[in-house]
Amino acid sequence: MSMSTPGPERVPSTVKVGKTTGQGKPPANKPGANRPGGKGQGGGKGRKPVTPVKVSGSRNWGPIAVAGAVVLIAAGIIGYGVYASVQGSRDWTDKLADIQGVVNYRAQKNATLDDRTHKDGALTYVTSPPVGGAHNPTWQNCMGDVYTEPIANEHAVHSLEHGAVWVTYKQGLAADQVAVLQKKVEGKDYMFMSPYTGLDKNVSVQVWGYQYKTDDVNDAKIDSFISAARLKASMEPGAACSSGNTTTGPVTAATSNGASMDTPTTSGS
Repeated sequence: MSMSTPGPERVPSTVKVGKTTGQGKPPANKPGANRPGGKGQGGGKGRKPVTPVKVSGSRNWGPIAVAGAVVLIAAGIIGYGVYASVQGSRDWTDKLADIQGVVNYRAQKNATLDDRTHKDGALTYVTSPPVGGAHNPTWQNCMGDVYTEPIANEHAVHSLEHGAVWVTYKQGLAADQVAVLQKKVEGKDYMFMSPYTGLDKNVSVQVWGYQYKTDDVNDAKIDSFISAARLKASMEPGAACSSGNTTTGPVTAATSNGASMDTPTTSGS
């Protein structure tokens, strides 16, 4: 029995699979290798960054607005307190200096104006109305007195020495304008008023050494002058304004008319 010669040995064909699993999937240790344009885990060109999602929450502005308002009010109160404290501590002469138009005769150092000697009879004064100088031993009553006729300069100047404000107005000024001035004076201690012959302005207010003139009876500077200088301008702090002369008209006698605690040759009340 003869045996047939076998033919060429058939070699099974092989399929090369490079570095893949049996299923043809890329290795698990190389993520992103199959992503378009991917260059490893970090991503590459063309990859859009992930935009974080904003979560909007509603804020309650009511309490914040109230708190802000409280802070502003508190700041305003504190600010005003500081301002008022500073203003209150300022000297009265500084306050007068702030009033435009006020004349400071004390700064002139005029011996005639500064003279505080008591003298009887008619006297001559440097200014009109007078703001200082020798004067009658008796002061004009200045407890809010309103005189409808001119009074003696000699008595009025003594009242200025005691710290009174003398409000004078031009003779013949309209009654309604006089009434405006009267409201500033009537019933107020260390204040008195009277018409003044030959006054160059409708109104002149004066204390010892200071004067302010205006044509407007409603001028707010009148009130500022009174507020700053009343009593403060006294050359004799504590001196009275009561028990003084209450008559009008010029000094005609050589003796003082009214109450006086001094001799004619002394300075002072």
